[in-house]
Amino acid sequence: MKAKSKVWKRNMFIASFIIPTFLFFCVFTIYPVIQALQKSFYDWSGMSENSTFIGFDNFKEIFKDPIILRAIGNDYFLVVGKVIGIMILATFFAVALTRFRVKGSGFFRAIFFIPNVISVVVIGVLWNFIYNPQIGFLNAFLSLFTGEKVDITWLGFPQHTIWMLLPPTIWAGIGFYMILMIAAIVNIPASYYEAANIDGAGQWSQFRNITMPLIWEQIKVSVVNIVITTLNGSFVIVQLMTNGGQPDNTTQVMGSYLYRMAFQQYHFGYGAAIGVMILIVSLITTLILQRVMRQETIEMH
Repeated sequence: MKAKSKVWKRNMFIASFIIPTFLFFCVFTIYPVIQALQKSFYDWSGMSENSTFIGFDNFKEIFKDPIILRAIGNDYFLVVGKVIGIMILATFFAVALTRFRVKGSGFFRAIFFIPNVISVVVIGVLWNFIYNPQIGFLNAFLSLFTGEKVDITWLGFPQHTIWMLLPPTIWAGIGFYMILMIAAIVNIPASYYEAANIDGAGQWSQFRNITMPLIWEQIKVSVVNIVITTLNGSFVIVQLMTNGGQPDNTTQVMGSYLYRMAFQQYHFGYGAAIGVMILIVSLITTLILQRVMRQETIEMH
């Protein structure tokens, strides 16, 4: 009886943690997803009590909408740019602060992590000032080398504005992933590197043959997280820095287009269909990434 009582208490203890979390997940994730899926089959303004069932018409409209194709392209442009930029810089700084024993590494870790504790709204406003053609830091900095005032409208070129969104998003993400890489690197036994030094392996060889394989799981998690957060959260920086996809929808992403259609043009059913599209695209992309980045985990002994 005592054994059964202990098992029951243990199960109740575990359930006390799992059940509240599961309920929150159902209320704030599962239920909204089901509601969005339901509303995507209706023609609804979002303001009226009346809605008309139209089946798959909203999804048919999505495939005919040229802005959607541009938005998906912009989303994946930001995904690729952020994955490359963040992972290269975060890994480089993580290796530099651990393997090269840079003085004041704690200070640099704090400095790199500061953007992660700043609101995205603040980051958007800050970089708007940096890009400002009259009082912006970037034009002022370039003026030091040209000898005359530089007056470039960095967010006004239709073909290049999307490129201007990469620096702030990469800058904002480096710190978190750098800390993640550092946590993995410091757990690698020093004896591995000592043996490599005895064998005459250089820093690049040690990084490629020791560091990279042993932090691969952290790299994979980081890449997947960057992809998911970019596909689902880029609309904030787009809304703040380019006024929701300007100029001429060249910086439009799926999230910002959803916001425009649902909350500005009151085409809520169509906006819900775009939300379902974002979910499907995110799931497919994540599954493909998991398969592409699949690698046998190397355990440390």
